[in-house]
Amino acid sequence: MTAADHAPTASEYIVHHLGHFSSQHQSKIVDFSIVNMDTIFWSVFCGVLGCLLMYLAARKATSGVPGRFQAFVEMVVEMVEDQSKAIVHGDRTFIAPLALTVFVWVALMNSLDFLPVDLVSGAMRLFGMEEIHHRIVPTADLNGTLGIALGVLALMLYYSVKIKGAGGFVHELFAAPFGIWLAPFNLLLNIIEFAAKTVSLGMRLFGNMYAGELLFLLIALLGSAATAFGFVGHVIAGSIWAIFHILIVLLQAFIFMMLTLVYLGQAHEAH
Repeated sequence: MTAADHAPTASEYIVHHLGHFSSQHQSKIVDFSIVNMDTIFWSVFCGVLGCLLMYLAARKATSGVPGRFQAFVEMVVEMVEDQSKAIVHGDRTFIAPLALTVFVWVALMNSLDFLPVDLVSGAMRLFGMEEIHHRIVPTADLNGTLGIALGVLALMLYYSVKIKGAGGFVHELFAAPFGIWLAPFNLLLNIIEFAAKTVSLGMRLFGNMYAGELLFLLIALLGSAATAFGFVGHVIAGSIWAIFHILIVLLQAFIFMMLTLVYLGQAHEAH
């Protein structure tokens, strides 16, 4: 039996690379008892890496001519500060650093998509663990993106109560936007609004990163074709998509940060 006979089919290859290293096998669409340990590991890894990079930038910052790394970090910080100042009208002592953290964290998690799709599976194969699934991009997992979105929801509720007071927030839930006489309808509408913001925030990031990851897998399959066209197409398509994906990675991090600022800015405003 040849090696080609043992090679996975295209569907088996994609299913293997889209599987998670989970606490148990998922048999239902929604099962909160399952923990995707690969998503948690790489999320924490990118968070620690982001904090370390910001710490090194702050520690080595000079008042003279900045180096390339310091100049880049200063550009990012200034960009985030300008956006937070334009959107959030109030105390930004916590919100501006939060926005910077969100941007750097999401950008680093998205950037893991640039690693070769077979890198992790190849490493697993070296240690005889080729049957273990492992996904390296946390933002291509809906659990990861919705987890961050739930954190933003918690901050929205916190600032709504902090700025307007508990009584003012409850009154707004029942009175906005159509007046207190339509209190039940207003409450339902506001609950739907909070839910829609949270779901759309998580789904938007997940959808873009999942589609990008899937396209990388399809390009990798193109390279497995035993023809000159398959190899050349793999190199050309892979290069073009990798370059274009740089824009997607940064753009999705920027959009996620901007929507976080917009939602927190809305929490500062009274209807």
